[in-house]
Amino acid sequence: MNTSRLATMLLLSTALLAPSAAFAQDAQAAPADAVPPVADVAGEAPVDPVADPVAGQPQEETEVSIPGGEIVVTGARDRNIQRAAPQVVSVLGTAEIARTGEGNIAGALGRVTGLSVVGNGYVYVRGLGDRYSLALLNGMPLPSPEPLKRVVPLDLFPSSIIASSLVQKSYSVNYPGEFGGGVVNLTTKSSPSEPFVTIGAGGSWDSETTNQLGYTYYGSSTDWTGFDNGQRDYTSALKTFFASGERLSSGNLDNVEIGKGIVNTRNGLIQKIPNMPGNGSLSLSAGKSFELGAVTLGVIATAGYSNKWLTRDVTSQTSVESDLADLQSNFRRVVTDNRVVVNGMLGLGLEWDRNKIRWTNLYIRDTLKNTRLSLGQRNQTTVDYQQQDTAWYERQLIDTQLVAELKPLDGLSVDLRGGFANSQREAPYELGFEYVRTNVASDPFGQYFVNNLDGNAGRATVSFSDLNEDLWTGGIDVSYKVMPAVTATVGYAYVDTRRTSSRRDFQWRAVDLPDGVNMFRPDYLLSHAVIEAFNVNLIDTNEGNPAFLATLRNHGAYAKVDAQLTDTLQLDAGVRYEKARLVVSPIQVFNDGATTATPTALNNDYWLPAATLTWSFRDDMQLRVNASKTIARPQFRELIYQFYFDPDTNRQYRGNPNLQDSQLTNAEARYEWYFDRDQRFSVSGFWKRIKNPIESFVALESDNFITSFANAPKADLYGAEVELQKYFDLSDWGGMWESRRFAVIPNYTWTKSKLKVQEGDQTSYYLAASTRALDYFRDGAPLTGQSEHIVNVQLGLEDTDKLSQQTLLLSYASKRVFSRGLLNTGQPDIFEDPGLRIDFVARQGFDVFKKQVELKFEARNITGRRHIEYQQSGANRVEVNSYDVGRTFALSASMTF
Repeated sequence: MNTSRLATMLLLSTALLAPSAAFAQDAQAAPADAVPPVADVAGEAPVDPVADPVAGQPQEETEVSIPGGEIVVTGARDRNIQRAAPQVVSVLGTAEIARTGEGNIAGALGRVTGLSVVGNGYVYVRGLGDRYSLALLNGMPLPSPEPLKRVVPLDLFPSSIIASSLVQKSYSVNYPGEFGGGVVNLTTKSSPSEPFVTIGAGGSWDSETTNQLGYTYYGSSTDWTGFDNGQRDYTSALKTFFASGERLSSGNLDNVEIGKGIVNTRNGLIQKIPNMPGNGSLSLSAGKSFELGAVTLGVIATAGYSNKWLTRDVTSQTSVESDLADLQSNFRRVVTDNRVVVNGMLGLGLEWDRNKIRWTNLYIRDTLKNTRLSLGQRNQTTVDYQQQDTAWYERQLIDTQLVAELKPLDGLSVDLRGGFANSQREAPYELGFEYVRTNVASDPFGQYFVNNLDGNAGRATVSFSDLNEDLWTGGIDVSYKVMPAVTATVGYAYVDTRRTSSRRDFQWRAVDLPDGVNMFRPDYLLSHAVIEAFNVNLIDTNEGNPAFLATLRNHGAYAKVDAQLTDTLQLDAGVRYEKARLVVSPIQVFNDGATTATPTALNNDYWLPAATLTWSFRDDMQLRVNASKTIARPQFRELIYQFYFDPDTNRQYRGNPNLQDSQLTNAEARYEWYFDRDQRFSVSGFWKRIKNPIESFVALESDNFITSFANAPKADLYGAEVELQKYFDLSDWGGMWESRRFAVIPNYTWTKSKLKVQEGDQTSYYLAASTRALDYFRDGAPLTGQSEHIVNVQLGLEDTDKLSQQTLLLSYASKRVFSRGLLNTGQPDIFEDPGLRIDFVARQGFDVFKKQVELKFEARNITGRRHIEYQQSGANRVEVNSYDVGRTFALSASMTF
């Protein structure tokens, strides 16, 4: 070991124990030429032009904005961020995102090794659910507009506004401690290198929806915009009632009058559409940079609109038997969703010398108009139940962020981050009706569907829910190059989250509704005249805890060192301290002040160490080893003892105020071979031990299946990943192949997980008699959401001189536990089986009147893979939520001026 390396290791230990002392020794450190030169990703790393013939070619720079400063590369490495980063990362730049052809970032992330996208844009990393994933925008957290989630769904983010997506699977202390499976950091586009204006339009056709039968309701004349025109505002009677603080059960209110006007032809009458329309989208983006002396001002703005229809013909069954021999319910449910997304972004960037300030403003509104019509039986009878439901869900995210990445002195970097974000979800007038046909010969109305509004032979319900979440965040990271091979970083981050959530549930009740009247369609059945004439009362079915306040205040501080110990060894190590207070408490809604829920307060602090050692034993090969401790906190909604219905899964949820934090111990080893520029092979193994993992279970209450949550004692998760990115030059073929190459990008992840539950282990479920963990969980059961096998393959032809790509994308995920079987029955778990999905994307660029034009063709789900959720015991099978998924064909075009 030479003198400079000895000095490096001595300074490393000093920097960890006394950073100020190490800083003071900087002037006495070994000269810079004694170690490999260091450059950041934004600069050019030293490259031998003879050894690398493409070094002189311009390359697109990938923007990455993360807490804790830049990713640095050494002279022994090229500009590949995945290779240069001290952690295990995957980076999707604009080129990689474009290759997938996905319209939102969640779809593109589904192609990353070890990642799968579940439901509406929730990313599962290595089989761990979205509760174990962290989503950041420009290094800062975002609020979620979903009642059941604290993580924002990534399908909200159009690909057009994202410059890069960095996925880090090994923990480093510059990130928040809630890092179970990994972090997804999205970086928005900032200053453009050249001025541009791009307009785009597209359309798509779905084989199961477009030109097929579907259902909808009128709503309002502006629903196509994603904005209601006021037709869904509260009636005057409802406004007065909500403001009064009185209970409907108090007898002080006119329950009949309050129930009038809620149902009308606009929201209560389902319309059949024999030929559903296609889907469409529009986009506009523009950017320009202005030279203001020594300062460059960059402006970039984007706007987008999409309108999509989706119809699902769902088989929905349940069973209460341990062997699933008999069905408790068997329904066919046709669901039509009209989803409208409006988004806009305005970004301003200032750059001078090596400094950059970016101000990002983001607006996303995602509206879902939901219509459901169901027919089925219950309890092994011949009675038919017809259900119709209409709903309008508004999700909105407003975010403003200010990030300053400053380098005031040589060797000193200061990052400042601050932001405010607001998310909302409003669901006014969730209407549900159930009509009954007895099919009994002796019943004079046995062949007709009737609704007696008595809760037995028919019902009518309405719900109003509202969520509002504010998130303030701020942080500072200071990095100092103690010597050319050692960088010490300290940082602090503050997050203050405040969420209010309310849900009011009501039901209309009548006594002895006359025959004939009970056959009216919904808007007539609950018209002013019928309600008045037959004294139809509105009752409150959720007077206990209709509103909650949830807050999370988190202080985090860290210190870490990134050091090149020798020519071949790099160490990134540090520790983070987090102190957080999470409180969920009922909000007083009624004047009498009575609430039945007990507030939940989690006030914990943690020391979270992490270290990654990288051994570059050859110029093109390296081995990484990582160990860390992280946590996962309960999500707000999981702590709220209140019902919530998820229309996507047709499930009802209720929280558990007794949940505790989960604690994770993580270890990973990864071999990487960078055998050519932008080409690589890697294989890795990982292991996690989770203390108090939060798992779901299903209970039966009053013939309703309720999903809730509890802490299992512990769980183990382990697995392996392999990834290859290889290009084959086709220029030897000549002719049209002269500038083409063939891309092969496969990856595979194998994961196993097991719950560890023994006799004597305890858990806690609110108001439950049993605390025996084995009453809720089965020893050896896999974690929910974990697939044993995940495979992604991209095969494509690419032109290296111009835009011309044809890519075949294959993705496979083996079955995974979606939900547990019914509690205390010995039922098997409910599985989701994603299976194999094949997509094809073609992109072609050309010039029209000297303007750049891009055409894109997409064929999705070419084999027509179904969505399958089921339970199975021997030959008995229950289709819980299964339906055909259409083949989708899309064509879009964009022109850049």
